[in-house]
Amino acid sequence: MTVKYVSTRGRAPILDFGDVLLAGLAADGGLYVPDRWPVLSTHALSGSPGLGDYADLAAEVMWPFVDGAYPRARFDELVRNAYAGFAHPDVAPMAELGDGLWLMELFHGPTLAFKDIALQVVGRLFDEELARRGERVTIVGATSGDTGSAAIEAVRDRENIEIVVLHPHGRISEVQRRQMTTVGSANVHNVAVEGTFDDCQDLVKAMFADAAFRARHRLSAVNSINWARVMAQTVYYVAAVTRYGLEQVSFSVPTGNFGNVLAGHAARQMGLAIDRFIVASNRNDILTQFFTTGTMAVSEVHPTLSPSMDIQVSSNLERLLFELLDRNGIRTGQILADFRATGEMQIDARVAAELDRGWSGVRVDDAETTATIAGLYRDTGMIIDPHTAVGLAAARRSRPGSNGPMVVLATAHPAKFGEAVEAAIGVRPPMPAALAELAGRPERCERLPNDLSALKAHVARCSALGSG
Repeated sequence: MTVKYVSTRGRAPILDFGDVLLAGLAADGGLYVPDRWPVLSTHALSGSPGLGDYADLAAEVMWPFVDGAYPRARFDELVRNAYAGFAHPDVAPMAELGDGLWLMELFHGPTLAFKDIALQVVGRLFDEELARRGERVTIVGATSGDTGSAAIEAVRDRENIEIVVLHPHGRISEVQRRQMTTVGSANVHNVAVEGTFDDCQDLVKAMFADAAFRARHRLSAVNSINWARVMAQTVYYVAAVTRYGLEQVSFSVPTGNFGNVLAGHAARQMGLAIDRFIVASNRNDILTQFFTTGTMAVSEVHPTLSPSMDIQVSSNLERLLFELLDRNGIRTGQILADFRATGEMQIDARVAAELDRGWSGVRVDDAETTATIAGLYRDTGMIIDPHTAVGLAAARRSRPGSNGPMVVLATAHPAKFGEAVEAAIGVRPPMPAALAELAGRPERCERLPNDLSALKAHVARCSALGSG
């Protein structure tokens, strides 16, 4: 039976995969999720050599979500092409650190961040779907650092797509900014918003909520509000468990917008044996509050050494909340509306108890982040970025309560955060050629106030460039 997609708020039309891909956000402001969780095939769970490499496994894991949208052979081809340019043949290799800890490197794609693993697939699916329909779209997204460059790389120069990416002015690293603003492609438009990432995200959601504007300019999204992003990220969880023969495994995930760890939840719902998720946060610890106390209270966003996690409102938590509330979309919508109105949320005892069985939240400050980078370098010679260090520190603190191995997701190449790494170990991480050449390129970026009308006017201009 073909998987359909429903909104987490229960008031939007049920859609097929192709429509969900292009829609991104649901019409009722919710996020799309599968109407049921398909079961991982025996082929995928066995770690069968017959699957060949990562691309074969990815196609096998994702196929139930897209079945009916494409011929299987064509989908396999798109997925294989997506991973052909990755620097490591395993796409997401694992390194054993000792004491039951593993590091899964997710930064071997073209922009050296984990977002590439999903967006290289999503960009090709967009191209395929738009060409089939004879349509074009304007993709609008907000980034706290790495999503923007990965999205731009995935859709640059594609004739049926304009892309507008918002980032918080002065709150991402220079390398992250230049990866976006030095792209010369005519269909790429960068916006520096005078505010935080949460402000950027709120602007995008408010613009999508304007149904007339959204339809007029054919708005779409490729950040993690788009289900296709989450779908593609489920694969490396399956790879970690099946290809390395791990049992009773837990994952420590440095978390900002919650999409990365939500993908692991999806894999567990599909039958993957995962013991626990460690949701690792920096000083902006609203998620730690949620997973330790069952409450959340929005506060100021503090700049940290791990800027991609400098977030207070994590969009993908809505998908988990929907599951915890027995898929009651109306109830989910009510809770989120109250949260927006008051800045506070409290879940009931039943939901809190369910969370306790498979989730933990850990807060790691900048001092511990720096010490973790320094300690790993001293002991092993390995260099990690600050976000990965947050995940590793959280994993080490959580090990006494874990029964089996723990995998830390390494989310970005350390050279993307060279200053923070150098401050920790006294050595600048080696700069890959793709990053080194950014310094000499001119930047293109529009600076806008935190104002919806100003953003709408800018997006309308960008949209018109492609349709003219």
